[in-house]
Amino acid sequence: MSENRFKDCLTTCSAISDQNPPLRKPPRSSVSRQLQRLDPPEGLYQLPRQPIKESLAEEKHGEPAFPPLRPHRESRSFSLDARGPYEPLVLSSPGESPLVQVPASINCRLLEHQREGVRFLYCLYKNDHGGVLGDDMGLGKTIQTIALLAAVFGKDAEPIQQHDDLNNNTKKGPVLIVCPTSVIRNWENEFSEWAEFSVAVYHGPNREMILEKLDAHCVEILITSFDTFRIHDRILSEINWEIVVVDEAHRLKNEKSRLYKACLGIKTRKRIGLTGTIMQNKILELFNLFDWVSPGSLGTREHFRDFYEEPLKHGQRSSAPDRFVQVADKRKQHLVSVLKKYLLRRTKEETIGHLMLGKEDNVVFCAMSELQKRVYKRMLEQPDIQCLINKDLPCSCGSPLTQAECCHRIVPNGVIWSYLHRDSPEGCDSCPFCLVLPCLIKLQQISNHLELIKPNPKDEIDKQKKDAELASAVFDADIDLVGGSAQNENFMGLSDVEHCGKMRALEKLMLTWTSNGDKILLFSYSVRMLDILEKFLIRKGYCFARLDGSTPMSLRQSLVDDFNRSPSKQVFLISTRAGGLGLNLVSANRVVIFDPNWNPAQDLQAQDRSFRYGQKRHVVVFRLLAAGSLEELVYSRQVYKQQLSNIAVSGKMEKRYFEGVQDCKEFKGELFGICNLFRDLSDKLFTSEIIELHGKQQPESENAHCTNESTKLEMDHTIRSLLINPKFLEHHCHNEQTEGNEVTMESSALSMDSENKMKLTDFGIVYAHRNEEVVNMGPSEEGKSDEEIKPRDNTQISPKTQESIDAVGFCKRKQPTKEQKLREYNRIAQYMGMEIFQFSRWILSASSLELDQMLQKYKKKKKQGTEG
Repeated sequence: MSENRFKDCLTTCSAISDQNPPLRKPPRSSVSRQLQRLDPPEGLYQLPRQPIKESLAEEKHGEPAFPPLRPHRESRSFSLDARGPYEPLVLSSPGESPLVQVPASINCRLLEHQREGVRFLYCLYKNDHGGVLGDDMGLGKTIQTIALLAAVFGKDAEPIQQHDDLNNNTKKGPVLIVCPTSVIRNWENEFSEWAEFSVAVYHGPNREMILEKLDAHCVEILITSFDTFRIHDRILSEINWEIVVVDEAHRLKNEKSRLYKACLGIKTRKRIGLTGTIMQNKILELFNLFDWVSPGSLGTREHFRDFYEEPLKHGQRSSAPDRFVQVADKRKQHLVSVLKKYLLRRTKEETIGHLMLGKEDNVVFCAMSELQKRVYKRMLEQPDIQCLINKDLPCSCGSPLTQAECCHRIVPNGVIWSYLHRDSPEGCDSCPFCLVLPCLIKLQQISNHLELIKPNPKDEIDKQKKDAELASAVFDADIDLVGGSAQNENFMGLSDVEHCGKMRALEKLMLTWTSNGDKILLFSYSVRMLDILEKFLIRKGYCFARLDGSTPMSLRQSLVDDFNRSPSKQVFLISTRAGGLGLNLVSANRVVIFDPNWNPAQDLQAQDRSFRYGQKRHVVVFRLLAAGSLEELVYSRQVYKQQLSNIAVSGKMEKRYFEGVQDCKEFKGELFGICNLFRDLSDKLFTSEIIELHGKQQPESENAHCTNESTKLEMDHTIRSLLINPKFLEHHCHNEQTEGNEVTMESSALSMDSENKMKLTDFGIVYAHRNEEVVNMGPSEEGKSDEEIKPRDNTQISPKTQESIDAVGFCKRKQPTKEQKLREYNRIAQYMGMEIFQFSRWILSASSLELDQMLQKYKKKKKQGTEG
């Protein structure tokens, strides 16, 4: 594996220094080099270390580095103190009556991106239609909504003026807020924190009394849960609401769901959706969401599918013809321009990135243990899965039908099939496809831990018998190695990492992190897996906390606060399903996602428990995948979905990795279809091969869009980046003993590859890469004019920033390959009259001014040589 395939993140970062703001983000360095030195040397490319005890104690100004958190949601970090001058934020146009403005008491505590969000929401309200506030999680969508409502309801007016408004029949109707049950209390707390509203909760036994208050006009804000609204939608839909706000609005992605149909009946045009994950799985989810907030804004469903969805999906196919790519590009730009009228989408990097030290999202492919591999293969050989794999083959009876349509539609000798159809021996209408989900679950369980496929004593007797029979079949001759087919409750057995590839890698990684003073969030989707990990943490002596679905809501915030405050708490063990909303764990700077989810939004939400406003350290995420298993396909589909979302929502340019097209039988490619789900990937580097293959290719259709000038500009832009990039410095300065010797590019690279492979193998890691480098290929500003890309205000632009803006202006620019970069590096070294190693050492000691002067002279000479 090449050195840039996996860069780690085991370097700790210190808290922000008050004396020298602003600080640079820490470097992204090789995991193998970091593993060789658990205590990274201080100096170049590293922020000064701060001991964990100091970072958790009182700082110079008397404020804790990780302040106690109030039991609120997104806004808890934003309401601590004033952010701006104590003056109202006027929303209405000059001369417009009545004057609409956000009270000064709220406006002074808003960040600038939040003020922009309030203006956007008021524009929607004023024009009597709906829209979506699609900010990343943690940017204060709740606050922006409350600020809008405070302005609309005139909460800054004097009591006498409010009374006059009532007499003039200007009283507003009530506002309905629909949200997950787990955040109802957070909404209540935020309203009490930010403004004086009469708030009622339509949830639980007092619903009739709340309705009476509504009829008497005593309620301004009504909060209810998704489930309650779905059940009582007929009652609530009869009310004329001033505004309806749906929090976590991506829940409206399925037009066939009961919730979606209930929300369609709401009587108001002013519908606001709040969500950080606008699209999760399919482009059509966009239509469903925006057709609710602003009916008809994207045309009919059939028009949207034909005009947008199909061209975008087929244009993203790796072997798509040039005309498909061009049509997809035009439709993408058109869709983004339409969505801008109804959508405001900001990321952390765009808004509060300068207040944080960044995040690295690493995808780590761990080798399964030999026992896991054998069990996984036996599972693929089970009759249930073989029936699915061979479903399209001609039937053995000689009929023209396929096996799934004829004699092999049912699987009487299959353990799983027999259990599912224990009351119907003839099978069901869905046979044999009813086996897909249960078989996928079993493969995922084997990928994570062999103990998961054993029977659970809490299940019904029939299911326990089925699971015991299946476990005996797949363990076969290895059954004694796993302690039999019955569930193992032995502490030493469960906490042993010998037969679990992911836990072996986790064991060594955690040892490295905790020795550096890092705090870790450890997520798993399975409660049983959490039980196993808990025993593992106890055996290793880590101090930890745990939160899952069984944790009472009343105790969750105290667990969070205790973890954030306590230097002794090293690990927080969290269920992915329970930890998706409302948790602010900024004291942790390492996040481990033990098992991937088919929905990429689930994993991203888990990461954002740590990476949010208030985080003072560099956040490093490790997603652990079992190499050669179904989890590789799960992750590849995550990449596919994230790319489609970036294309459709943000208009970004994404590299085309996959041949498969979602929901298209003609182009199942390597991602879709039952046969792909149950492929044996044990002898392949599935994800690695796809990314490496297409990462090197540049389709001719894309090359046609690039000019010589854009290539030159990109190369010049690259020269600077490679000179100050520690990844290249490591590549050329990896061995101080070679000083004075002539070191070639090839020998240096081979040495690093060998070193990486040895070190990663020791950790049980097959290969890895950084997710953001795979998913996000190009900027969202492509296709814009230079004027559109420039900042909105009149601030002075630095030459470095202007250089980046100029580079963005070239549509679909060609990225220099690694070989081109190395050749350019070699040319610069020759220009300086130095060997590669000597030149690299000079870079380490050169100042920024010296680098700038050298680059200017080199480019001038290069230009003269070209002209000559």
